[in-house]
Amino acid sequence: MMDGDSTTGAPRTAGMMLRSAREAQGLTLSDIAQRTRIPLRHLEAVEDGKFQALPSITYAMGFGRAYARAVGVDETEVARALRSELAANYQRPEPLQDLEPIDMRRGPSPGVVVIAAAIAIVLLLGVGLYFGTSLFRRDEPVTAQATVAGDLGMLPPTPTPATGNTAPVAPPVPAGGGQVTLTATGTTWVRIFDDTGTLVNKEMKAGDRYDVPMTAKNPQIRTGRPDLLTVTVNGSNVPPLGTAERPVTVGVSAEALRNRASAAPTPTPSPAG
Repeated sequence: MMDGDSTTGAPRTAGMMLRSAREAQGLTLSDIAQRTRIPLRHLEAVEDGKFQALPSITYAMGFGRAYARAVGVDETEVARALRSELAANYQRPEPLQDLEPIDMRRGPSPGVVVIAAAIAIVLLLGVGLYFGTSLFRRDEPVTAQATVAGDLGMLPPTPTPATGNTAPVAPPVPAGGGQVTLTATGTTWVRIFDDTGTLVNKEMKAGDRYDVPMTAKNPQIRTGRPDLLTVTVNGSNVPPLGTAERPVTVGVSAEALRNRASAAPTPTPSPAG
């Protein structure tokens, strides 16, 4: 005969209270599982008081309260009964004692060796594939250049092999061109400009030198002391740009300076006495 309350005969364990309420309503454990979404095996463990089958005390309390709500039993009373039973009967799982201790002196298992070898082979293949394809990728820019040139009806320039006896070839000088160099013999301010804007604007001191860019378009100079500037074209002196009396603005392209030199009057020799 079950041990019940002395006055009402009601079951005292939480599982008995829940089972009694369920059966009084004609419900099965499957019905409760469907209502509460609790696995059937856990509901059976709560009814039978087999708390070791539950994940933890927290789960046991939660399942018991949910079961109580599903069958209309006072969940506070069920929780009190569960807490008392768990305190007396629940034991935490003991750690497994039959595991073989790890022997650090033993080498890796054959399976680990095989897996490590497979990984190493895959890595080597990946490295080889990467460097192998990179050799082919070096030709891609040339191929793309040739394709574009072909689409435009042109052929890409063929590089000329260098020889040990060939001296570097200087860039061709444009017709009528040449390197114009300005060298200061004293302190003077200069502004050199062309059709695109100012090239230089500064004070030149004795010994300062400026090479007029050969690519300048119609270069000119503005200076207050043209007499303090020595002008050469490809290293050959040309007449001064002016005198100390007044500032000048004159062209300083090679062609302009040559024309200026050819237009300068040739001094007439004095007749012999």
